[in-house]
Amino acid sequence: MLGIDSALFAVLGLGALALKVWALADAVYRPGAAYAAAGKWSKPGWVAVLAVALLLTGGDFAGLLGLASVVAAIVYLVDVRPAVRELGPGRSSSTGPYG
Repeated sequence: MLGIDSALFAVLGLGALALKVWALADAVYRPGAAYAAAGKWSKPGWVAVLAVALLLTGGDFAGLLGLASVVAAIVYLVDVRPAVRELGPGRSSSTGPYG
């Protein structure tokens, strides 16, 4: 039977895995030109970093490499995603409802 510690680590591991998958899927979805327009790393750069983070650590969040992979996903989701999302398809540069 799983102890509380094991169950907690399993839940945190699944959360870390979901976070990294979400970040990678979002990075692949966003147009490459939006990264340059937002002044961020290129799309291939972010996709590579997030793919390596996911492939090397999976759902692991413990250890230096696991922690670094979670931090990479968080940086993308908190800093890069909002900037790129503003410039992505379906977004208007106007500030009002009528342009």
